[in-house]
Amino acid sequence: MPFTKVYIHCVWSTKNRFPFLNSIELRKEVWHHIQENALKKEIYLDFISGYSDHCHCLISLGNDQTIQKIIQLLKGESSYWINKNKLTKERFEWQDEYFAVSVSESMVDKVRDYIKNQEEHHKKKTFQEEYEEFMIKFGFKYL
Repeated sequence: MPFTKVYIHCVWSTKNRFPFLNSIELRKEVWHHIQENALKKEIYLDFISGYSDHCHCLISLGNDQTIQKIIQLLKGESSYWINKNKLTKERFEWQDEYFAVSVSESMVDKVRDYIKNQEEHHKKKTFQEEYEEFMIKFGFKYL
C-alpha cells in the first residue's frame, strides 16, 4: 500500500478579485462548506481560511490525487453551492488561476498559522500587495 505525505499551500481568488465574501460570517460558512465537501471527496484539507477576495488551503495530497483536480473539485463545487444558496448578491465565481506551492513538513505549523491569521493579516495588507510581495521575494513572475 503506497504512503504519501505531500503538503500543498493553495491560494485562489474570486473572479477579478471582487470581494464577494464580504463578511466574517459568510467566509466561515464557505470555509466550513469547502471543508465538508473535501471530506466527502476524500481530500485531506488540513486547514482553510481567507479573506473577502481569496481562499488559502493547506492540503495533503493522496497518492492518486493531483493539485489541479483537487482545486477544480473544491472551487467548482463551492461556487455552485454559493450560487445555489444565493449567498452573494451577484453571481459568484472563482478566478480560473490558482497558486500552489509545496510545503516541507517542518514548515506545516507556520503555514497553518499564516492561513489561520488571514482576517488579522488583511487588516494591514491587501491580497494584491501580499501576492506581489510573495512573487518578488521568491523570484516568480506573477499573473
